[in-house]
Amino acid sequence: MSGRIVFATGNKGKIKEIQMIMADTGLEVVSMKDAGIVVEPEENGTTYEENAMIKARAVAEYTDDIVMADDSGLEIDYLNKEPGIYSARYMGEDTSYRIKNANLIERLEGVPDEQRTARFVCAIAAVLPDGTELTTRAAIEGRIDYEEKGSHGFGYDPIFYVPRFGKTTAELTEEEKNQVSHRGQALELMKKELKKYEDISR
Repeated sequence: MSGRIVFATGNKGKIKEIQMIMADTGLEVVSMKDAGIVVEPEENGTTYEENAMIKARAVAEYTDDIVMADDSGLEIDYLNKEPGIYSARYMGEDTSYRIKNANLIERLEGVPDEQRTARFVCAIAAVLPDGTELTTRAAIEGRIDYEEKGSHGFGYDPIFYVPRFGKTTAELTEEEKNQVSHRGQALELMKKELKKYEDISR
């Protein structure tokens, strides 16, 4: 597989993670900023897949490369799967995650472990040069901890406890996180979709 992927994000940390995961495809991965594309579509979809596809389609209008975008969120079962697709906008986009995390912990006060189940969900959307559209989704299961722990992650990572490792996603090493990351798993699934597509289109 040859060519380039333009990923609809300006987040350097995210691009680095995606470059590591996609390294074995032979495809170069660049951010939309690096590709000189400036677009801010309104993410008004009702699912992670719809929001990811809105971003991918918007960027695809400006390039003939493969375009990918992701949308992810935290779902807490006890809170009717909130904040869900509104995770980034929960309590306002400019509100710090320290405040958001404290609010979620407060809303779960007195709730026992077995009812604190939650998951990180990620959907990846791709628009190929011929207009073909692909989506994949993956999740990592865990529960909401009682306080923030760890400094490696960002967003909701410090309150998301992964029983398999006995720590929050903000306490995981890069290697551990790549093993279970919802984005990593969704990208691995997308690699398989791209490979299938390449085999068919030959």
